Amino acid sequence: MTYRDLWLPLTAVADEREARAMAAWLLDVVFGLSLTDVAAGALEQLPDDDGRRLASMQQRLLQGEPVQYVAGVAHFGPRLFAVTPDVLIPRPETYELCRWLTQTLPVRPRSMVLDMGTGSGCIACTLALDRPDISVTACDISQEALQVARHNAQRLGANVGFVCGDALHMTVADRPLWTAIVSNPPYICQRERHTMQRQVVDYEPHLALFVPDDDPLLFYRAMARYGLGALVGQGALFFEVDADHADQVAELLRHMGYTGIEQRSDQFFRPRFIKATRP
Repeated sequence: MTYRDLWLPLTAVADEREARAMAAWLLDVVFGLSLTDVAAGALEQLPDDDGRRLASMQQRLLQGEPVQYVAGVAHFGPRLFAVTPDVLIPRPETYELCRWLTQTLPVRPRSMVLDMGTGSGCIACTLALDRPDISVTACDISQEALQVARHNAQRLGANVGFVCGDALHMTVADRPLWTAIVSNPPYICQRERHTMQRQVVDYEPHLALFVPDDDPLLFYRAMARYGLGALVGQGALFFEVDADHADQVAELLRHMGYTGIEQRSDQFFRPRFIKATRP
């Protein structure tokens, strides 16, 4: 197989620029081949087993499967995280949420952060690696997701604790625990499915994507209610939100008594992140 043999058929599911990018990324992260290597003939010299594996990956891409699932890894900031269809593919904007927390969380003895709905563990591991002074716990309702997150923490050397729990029904401990609670919860209404990319709807876990049409703030309400009892004084919530519901989430938190509510935009100037402080 030549490089052209790899990327050209992919134009059936993507434009030429994206097809070339997918092919180059796959060769890089899976086989360790740069385009310079490919130009020197490395692709034609792949062992037979690798050649068959690459052909199988090409067929999966032609079926519309996201390239991150095909490769088994996804970039999140400067790191690669293992991903499977049991977890969402990490998005660049979520890394901005991590940066906000790591840059603003004060240095305190025994600061503790809870990542609710951890999925691949990309938030929890990033926080633990970028702020080794804090104690990070990751929570998810899915045992399969927790298995992926644990694998990522072990592979990256991130000191993260893991618990299985439902973000909608968290039990408050005898005393406040958390300096901060961070989450990128499900927030897409079911009615929006028909407008979304097929790769997302067909392959990514619906449990981590969708909320009922009549209650798009379901997870924010539950986590904020939990935070009132579980956050220490002046502890903070850090949420990723749907840009269309950012103002509603802010108003919900204000109504529940949270103060110091801040909104931040992503790289496309959409309101996507909210911080709120427990009074």
